[in-house]
Amino acid sequence: MTIAGLQHDGVSGDVDANLAILADAAREAAARGARILVTPEMFVTGYNIGERLAPLATEELFDRVAEIAADTGIAVVAGLPEPLPGGGLANALVIVDSDGTELLRYRKTHLFGDLDRGLFEAGDALPRAIDIDGVRVSVLICYDVEFPETVRAAALDGADVVIVPTAQMEPYAHIAERLIPVRAWENQVHVIYVNRVGTEDDLTYVGRSSIVSPEAEILASLDSTTTGLLIATIDPEVTKRAREENPYLRDRRPELY
Repeated sequence: MTIAGLQHDGVSGDVDANLAILADAAREAAARGARILVTPEMFVTGYNIGERLAPLATEELFDRVAEIAADTGIAVVAGLPEPLPGGGLANALVIVDSDGTELLRYRKTHLFGDLDRGLFEAGDALPRAIDIDGVRVSVLICYDVEFPETVRAAALDGADVVIVPTAQMEPYAHIAERLIPVRAWENQVHVIYVNRVGTEDDLTYVGRSSIVSPEAEILASLDSTTTGLLIATIDPEVTKRAREENPYLRDRRPELY
């Protein structure tokens, strides 16, 4: 499966502009053979936009992402706010298939700092892996991936790939550069890490999006400032072979932990 990530700064608080960027990227990714396009965290609205966020968070956002997926013929993993039934917001993502069918929603379970906790309510469950074209796909959001248990749970659920929209900011470039390959290696899983660039209020995003193999090989990456697509092809057979060669999952002793 060929997967594309959109590294971009977006337009803070401008849903129409961000969806137009998403649609253009989806057309380009599809033309380049990608089956899935991944956005950064909270790309549809902007992330660090404070009180401007709540009025933008509607169910219509999910419908508009689905329309883009159907119109461009590519599955989309989009970061966006989800309004909650009892009020409040979740920092969420949605996977929509290439025909516009919603396959999965996930709410960020590990909230980072005052920014996340001031805007969002934490999700209470990790996602189950889903099958897309014979590839087992799981997802996390940003800070979630920094906890080893989350990626391990995805690997134990049979995931071939863990997709991670993120809004990683300074001074945490080392997460993108060093931690993400470790997560891929220790779990024998592909990791798709798609970040924002530029600035948003007091945050400076570090970019450095990457697609990493189960052997910790960087299959595709972008630097700290470039906007555009990174694209790579992942193979479930590589995941299978990595798990045969690297015994971490087999040699676990969970009764000790």
